[in-house]
Amino acid sequence: MTQAAHIAFSHVGICVSDMERSMRFYTQALGFAISHSLDAGPPFDIMTELPELRVRATFMVRDGVMIELLHHERPTATGSAERRPMNQLGLTHLSFTVADMATVTELIGKYGGHVFAHTKVNSRNGEMMFCTDPDGIRIELWQKPA
Repeated sequence: MTQAAHIAFSHVGICVSDMERSMRFYTQALGFAISHSLDAGPPFDIMTELPELRVRATFMVRDGVMIELLHHERPTATGSAERRPMNQLGLTHLSFTVADMATVTELIGKYGGHVFAHTKVNSRNGEMMFCTDPDGIRIELWQKPA
């Protein structure tokens, strides 16, 4: 890769239906820290192709990874809060390694997420299972073998 082609990862954006609930979920259940928040409108209505855009963005950081929670005041969010199939094109999930699966799944349920115990598998790579955030974004938990 040449110097002119340098690219650095910035963040992942997540559309949320309730900013306060999602902020609690990502800070209390998954350990993110709030970096900063801002309100946006024009000229980002052009970039997002959402006329009359009014959105609140909260940036959160954990382990050097940044996520951007987006709560749309206008136009309001659309779509289903059901978890997407793993073979649907696009982003499939966020993944976290955990030291204690039971503790983290308890926190996920407590802060509005959903735990799908039937997805739990044990393999030589450790224990893994899927949960979701309050708006159906898949969260993979991976507890590596001791």
